[in-house]
Amino acid sequence: MALRSAPLLLLVLVAVALRESCFGASSHSLKYFFTSISEPSQGLLHFVSVGYVDDQLFSYYDSNSRKLQPRVSWVEKVEKEDPQYWDRNTQRARSIQETFRRNLETLRSRYNQSEGLHTLQWMYGCELQRDGSKGGFTQYGYDGRTFITFDTETLTWVAPDPQAQITQRKWDADPGWNHRRKAYLEEECIVWLEMFLSYGNETLLRTEPPVVTMSSRTEVEDGMETHVCRVHGFYPREIDASWTRDGEIWLQDTFHGFLTPNADRTFHYWISLQIDRKERGRYRCHVEHDGLQDPLDLELKEPTDSKSNLGLIIGCIAVLVLVCVIAGIAVLFKRRQNGYRAASRSNQAIEQPPPSPSGESQHEERGEERGSTFF
Repeated sequence: MALRSAPLLLLVLVAVALRESCFGASSHSLKYFFTSISEPSQGLLHFVSVGYVDDQLFSYYDSNSRKLQPRVSWVEKVEKEDPQYWDRNTQRARSIQETFRRNLETLRSRYNQSEGLHTLQWMYGCELQRDGSKGGFTQYGYDGRTFITFDTETLTWVAPDPQAQITQRKWDADPGWNHRRKAYLEEECIVWLEMFLSYGNETLLRTEPPVVTMSSRTEVEDGMETHVCRVHGFYPREIDASWTRDGEIWLQDTFHGFLTPNADRTFHYWISLQIDRKERGRYRCHVEHDGLQDPLDLELKEPTDSKSNLGLIIGCIAVLVLVCVIAGIAVLFKRRQNGYRAASRSNQAIEQPPPSPSGESQHEERGEERGSTFF
């Protein structure tokens, strides 16, 4: 059963990968994900690749359409500087698709597995941090587990099991390629990220300040107070929302909601806290965000109507959960109609990254991306 739902791993993989930068210092990221499936069934696809800038899906390829397609209007601007961009990267995606098919056969033999549903995944990309620092990453996964990861510090590949160590020895035997891999991830990839940000600046570089609201209730059982701090309608998604006690961050008796997107591409988030009512004056909801000139510190309010507040809180959470469930079902149903069955998380699908804006096809000609390399 786990393997039958493996294509859904792509959705999970992307979600986890994007969530990792929600609360960190990462300002912007360019990430590519791909997944290949050995024996798809029930309409599932052999191969899917996607590209993300921050939280926005900008490119998509699958084994049915066999064509790399833009997913946001701003990325179409790349054709003005490079008219062959989509055709060239379509060919690369097809090449990767074939390579992954053969790699799946190789891995099935190495692990002495019978025929059946197996998945090969890949993720790579780069991040531009708030402080100006840059970083890149790439790793592969097989059947939902890490297969091999590139260490940009040591310029070597890290493999967790003997089957992967065969690939590790093969790739580490070419130290020059490992140096070029690091250069691509930490330099050329950043150039593309900055270019994409310039194309999509109206949406990717905008800031929307959060609207912060507070609600509270008194627990009937023990008289303790529960306070909820909700943060609405902010962009970008990076936000620092926490409780403070006497000016210091307070983690005890606190709960955190999920950072989730709104239909207008903004985000919302909430945190809650349970305290003795006598201590109320010592606590604040502290919020920092790029859309705010100064951090916000909101005082806790005295509960006014315990029953109505409790119902409102439960009702709001129920509505949010229901909306997310309906939205998720709608997305999966639509993709199922289109024949989309992908898989995801930290090793995923991408069209092969394009050549550098200067016109040098380093990525293709130097073979710097091992997506088209055999295990």
